[in-house]
Amino acid sequence: MELSHFLTSGRIRTLSVLCVFLASFFFLSSNLYAHDSKNESIEVTNEEIGTKEKKGFNITEFIFHHIGDSHEFTIWGGDAEGKVKWVGLYLPVILYTDNGIVTFSSSEFERNDDATKIVEKKGQKFVKYHGKIYYADDITNSQGAYVNYNEDHKLSNARPLDFSITKNVFTILFTIALLFVVFTAVARGYKKNAGKAPKGVQSFFEPLILFVRDEIAIPNLGHKYERFMPYLLTVFFFIWFLNVLGLIPFFPGSANVTGNIAVTMVFAVFTMIIILFNGNKNYWGHIFNPPVPWWLKPLMIPVEIIGVFTKPFALMIRLFANITAGHILVLCLLCLPFLFNASVIAGGSVLFTIFIALIELLVAFIQAFIFTILSALFIGMAIDESSEH
Repeated sequence: MELSHFLTSGRIRTLSVLCVFLASFFFLSSNLYAHDSKNESIEVTNEEIGTKEKKGFNITEFIFHHIGDSHEFTIWGGDAEGKVKWVGLYLPVILYTDNGIVTFSSSEFERNDDATKIVEKKGQKFVKYHGKIYYADDITNSQGAYVNYNEDHKLSNARPLDFSITKNVFTILFTIALLFVVFTAVARGYKKNAGKAPKGVQSFFEPLILFVRDEIAIPNLGHKYERFMPYLLTVFFFIWFLNVLGLIPFFPGSANVTGNIAVTMVFAVFTMIIILFNGNKNYWGHIFNPPVPWWLKPLMIPVEIIGVFTKPFALMIRLFANITAGHILVLCLLCLPFLFNASVIAGGSVLFTIFIALIELLVAFIQAFIFTILSALFIGMAIDESSEH
């Protein structure tokens, strides 16, 4: 099939719809939290219960703050001592509470993350603690925070359902808009330059689209590749764009989205759903009637059933772990001068950081490729018409 026909057909609209569909699930997986009762709790350490005095530069807190999700974007500044002015972007907080929907700007928390700042809306009090929003208690604990612990040292405060536009959700929505603009321009270029050499953005993305088709889809899916091309293109470019945006410093939209296991889980679940709904009789027969001696079937059938879930689980963990490890490595190198309080290693730290960041640009592409090709491989196994896998 001609590439120009593919990109200018209704499938380009399918690509955009899939992006929106994926984002809706990312929104739910990243931000919905149930709160059936006061018994909902999180584990806290003894250091968080007792009085904790911070000494020096806390590299662990710095790194996990930057790779985690939050209700605001920090561009620069905002040190603990208040010596550097905070510059960033506050995001909207949207909560579903016992009294209905509550909305306000995250600026009302004043970037307070230790539950000592109360925001009162519709007769309800909220605090932010470790990046999450809770109902505030009427009395404070030993640190002056409006959260308390039960006898098992677990946080006992209930939580509203959180639909907030966090920085991860903002980045996902921004990426969807970017993908829509880019691929609309590509499709328009094919209509305008029909039968001519590609130009502009079309010339940049055509080799990548051909790469997905010729090196991923056709080798693994055979003559049925066209049916799954919209999904494979969506996954490849969505993950790649998210990975690259996560590497851009000081830019609202640079969040560690694919380093969030809830996001990679949704990608993996979509692949699993496609596998299950497109698996043919050979695929299901291999699972429930594996080609082994009869006395091995009671052992192999459970193994094959477990394999249905371990494949998407491997997809989820691989993407999450590789992206998170890359971000942590870059941040560790950036922190070396502050950790050792030595300006003499600052130059080396910057050079190593630039070097690793360039490698991360390559890794961003490789991880999108690996997730896509493994998805195509697993789908291809499910639709294989031969009796042997």
